[in-house]
Amino acid sequence: MAAAKKDIRALNLEELQEFFVAQGDKAFRAKQVYQWLWNKGIHDFEGMTNLSKSTRALLEEHFIINHIAVDQQQRSEDGTIKNAVQLFDGRIVESVLIPVKDRTTACVSSQVGCSLDCRFCATAKLARMRNLNPDEIFDQVVAIDQQSKAYFDRPLSNIVFMGMGEPLMNYNNVLAAIEKITSPVALGMSPRRITLSTSGIPKLIKKMADDNVQFNLAVSLHAAIQSTRENIMPFAVKFPLDELLLSLQYWYEKTGKIVTFEYVVWKGINDDMEHIRALVNYCKKVPSKVNLIEYNAIGEEQFQQAAPQIIDQYIEYLTAAHITATVRRSRGKDIDAACGQLANKNQQNTT
Repeated sequence: MAAAKKDIRALNLEELQEFFVAQGDKAFRAKQVYQWLWNKGIHDFEGMTNLSKSTRALLEEHFIINHIAVDQQQRSEDGTIKNAVQLFDGRIVESVLIPVKDRTTACVSSQVGCSLDCRFCATAKLARMRNLNPDEIFDQVVAIDQQSKAYFDRPLSNIVFMGMGEPLMNYNNVLAAIEKITSPVALGMSPRRITLSTSGIPKLIKKMADDNVQFNLAVSLHAAIQSTRENIMPFAVKFPLDELLLSLQYWYEKTGKIVTFEYVVWKGINDDMEHIRALVNYCKKVPSKVNLIEYNAIGEEQFQQAAPQIIDQYIEYLTAAHITATVRRSRGKDIDAACGQLANKNQQNTT
């Protein structure tokens, strides 16, 4: 039985060079192929038109290109586009294009399902089926860049890892994807335009700092009182706020980058002065800013949007403490594309 073909995008440039040399060809062929794969986003060998037919046939004989396909696309009244992205094995994840006046942001997924158990998030209701490969993450960005150009006549400007999954639970593949996204010989996007959002895993936040990453960090906080955080994010019992704070202080010392805290305010959960003061005190301990996020319902009665005056109080107290605070209005709610709503409804019961 013939050996299964390997996905060519699993090879780095040096491995591609070794392949061509072993086949009696020139090492520079690898750079040509690499450019087609990672700069031009080509998905078939026949499209590599500066290669000879024999070279293309050689690649076809030994390799495949496992690429994503946008299986379904929904457009919101506000211009947001949600993609149901089919992977090579038939699994589905979701990605979102978020347009505003001066930029277009790609919200990409890192896992099929999620490793964590945040009770307010639709994705967390799905079992984690597998991690995405670097090329599958990369392909989401390429697809949204193409959509941005087609629908809004401008290239993609920002990327947020806020889609399905916990990025730090797929650490190596996420960083490998970002390396390709930012590489001058690939997409060449600035890492300053990329934000990785995590629920807060201290050991891996420190590892990112040690790995000298250049992108931005956001932490899904939602409560600076441990008991409240454990109630809404049960996994937090393993990652206490004190440990999280130490990791964020380490992050700032190593990278010089402030942390963005993402924070949803819910009625009867964290909409009182105790929680407001706790957040202010927490933010004072590490250079940070706060994004107060509009809650997007997922059918859980326990979680209801707090009253507007409570949001105003959060803003008032944070601002008085010289902590930058903004309110992020959700987009794409009418197509379940807003923050916390990505649930891949077509595949919820798939295991």
